[in-house]
Amino acid sequence: MKILFIGGSGLISSACAEQVIKSGHDLYLMNRGLSRRGNPAGAVLLTADIEEDGPVTGQIAGLDFDVVVDWIVYHPTQIERDYRYFRGKTGQYIFISSASAYAKPPRLPITEDHPLENPFWEYSRNKIACEQKLWQLHNLADFPVTIVRPSHTYDASKIPLPGGHTALYRILNNQPVLIHDQGSSLWTLTHHRDFARGFSGLLGRTKALGQTFHITSDEALSWNEIAGLLFDAAGKPQRVIHIPSEIIAGYDPEIGDGLLGDKRWSLQFDNTKIKKLVPDFRAEIPFRQGAQEMVEWFRSHPEQVEINWQRMKWMGELASAGK
Repeated sequence: MKILFIGGSGLISSACAEQVIKSGHDLYLMNRGLSRRGNPAGAVLLTADIEEDGPVTGQIAGLDFDVVVDWIVYHPTQIERDYRYFRGKTGQYIFISSASAYAKPPRLPITEDHPLENPFWEYSRNKIACEQKLWQLHNLADFPVTIVRPSHTYDASKIPLPGGHTALYRILNNQPVLIHDQGSSLWTLTHHRDFARGFSGLLGRTKALGQTFHITSDEALSWNEIAGLLFDAAGKPQRVIHIPSEIIAGYDPEIGDGLLGDKRWSLQFDNTKIKKLVPDFRAEIPFRQGAQEMVEWFRSHPEQVEINWQRMKWMGELASAGK
């Protein structure tokens, strides 16, 4: 198959790009060529900013694709732009939505027909609006749509605790980390290589057209367990301070939106639908292994570690107040 990724060098898409090439498909990547992850060997690079009509039109002139996947759509106007580019030029258009779009509190385990609503987080509301626009195009203009909703997908560089690298820095330096609320809500973490195996099975599948899939691990851990596995991987005694989500949001709205709109709720997914269409898909990498990869990456890539010292300050203040 001839497959186009718009983006293709991000956390999830990079693993999917490698899986596509490994499967023997012809992969084209359209991006600016600026990512520090780089582009996988064997891909054809179409250097262009998807927001610039002239360069994009020039790059895709004379090209048709079996599948187009846009990894960097966040607003309905970008859906309309992609429709202009790719109507009649692809047999399948895959939109990367988000499991954060599911209404909260959810009914567990979550299936793909769970209602979509998120009054807490603009990012999720925009993804919902994108899905609504795509179904209009699918139903009225026969645009060949498949929607995929990842949940919390990670690689070794993406730390799941509030604050990311800053939180792991605190662990490694024997400082307490903050866990929202009581840390008892369940959360699903999916390794990007596991996601890629499920995702690749949807490419070019006629039965995936007009359908929505989430692709996640079947492992659900409490936030206390997630933190504990990171402390264990670091070889440090566990030191956790529980802070209400609303208080954290007051200190840092960027973290707070994700907590109030997503992470404070228990999330566990029913993956029956993806497994029925892609029978070989299984999430095989437990977070215990993922936590070890994170600590090893953090220690071996100091030049890529990003510590937010302003967050360090307020985290320290809340930790002291919450003792």
